[in-house]
Amino acid sequence: MRSIEICAGAGGQALGLEQAGFEHVALIEIDKHACATLRKNRPQWNVIEGDVKAFSVDDYYGIDLLAGGVPCPPFSIAGRQLGNDDERDLFPEALRLVAECNPKAVMLENVRGLFDRKFDTYRNLIQSQLESMGYSCFWELVNATHFGVPQHRPRTILIALKHEYAEHFSWPLGALAPPPTVGQLLYKAMASNGWKGAKEWSLQANSVAPTLVGGSKKHGGADLGPTRARAAWAKLGVNGIGLANEPPDENFEGVPKLTVEMAALVQGFPASWEFVGKKTPSYRQIGNAFPPPVAKAMGGAIFKALLAQGKPREIYEQITIKESEAV
Repeated sequence: MRSIEICAGAGGQALGLEQAGFEHVALIEIDKHACATLRKNRPQWNVIEGDVKAFSVDDYYGIDLLAGGVPCPPFSIAGRQLGNDDERDLFPEALRLVAECNPKAVMLENVRGLFDRKFDTYRNLIQSQLESMGYSCFWELVNATHFGVPQHRPRTILIALKHEYAEHFSWPLGALAPPPTVGQLLYKAMASNGWKGAKEWSLQANSVAPTLVGGSKKHGGADLGPTRARAAWAKLGVNGIGLANEPPDENFEGVPKLTVEMAALVQGFPASWEFVGKKTPSYRQIGNAFPPPVAKAMGGAIFKALLAQGKPREIYEQITIKESEAV
């Protein structure tokens, strides 16, 4: 099945959807560093560097999936929450592209602030426009911890499917086991330069991480977020004021910082995924990403719904059983 992705960033969503079985025919992203990261890791992908507002998808009419993580600042509680009055709101562009290419399915991700009551009217407007184009809409607040990511990261997910596919859709159940703690996840990385305190540190870092915050080009740098987030990291034995260039050395004393590579692991990226750019743009790519394991789960549910359409119910149920056994 084929997909288009807008606001692709560093590839968190794209990687998860690839793992779910989708082949990307186009990925649109405006940030040059993120585009370089996509090309570095997947040279075969058609990465289009530019503004979504200037992009047309007429050539992809009837595509299986249009997905994207439209910018979150208009709805983030960390910002002014201007919603559709914010120039960075790209939901209208996403709807324009849906109208252009008439995909079988749509998936759009954003921050949990979109579920605030002040945006009820705007969410209803988005849903009514999709329904007028022949879609059934599903909204859910999803936390990355439910899908094996060691990070408290709630996100709103909108999935819309053409009516003939919607009856086969159900939200993924999540992982059977809890995610690893930050200490379990990062112990090897923290110990990789011989740090003698790595084992003790890993035992202290005994819960999941707070939400990684990537910031924007206007605000935010290579640190782990505002004061409250840094306080939560401090309880895990992590210095949230900036990132380190290397893991702690053998004689390191004090509270360690994460490296870019460690932050990527916390976000659910595989260790093999490389980020292009200096520390701040690399971390910004990571902090703004959609965790790949979550994207894989959502993409898998969409893939299954599209695959099941037109098949006898018993075949659809067999697909579900086989997937459960695999998990």
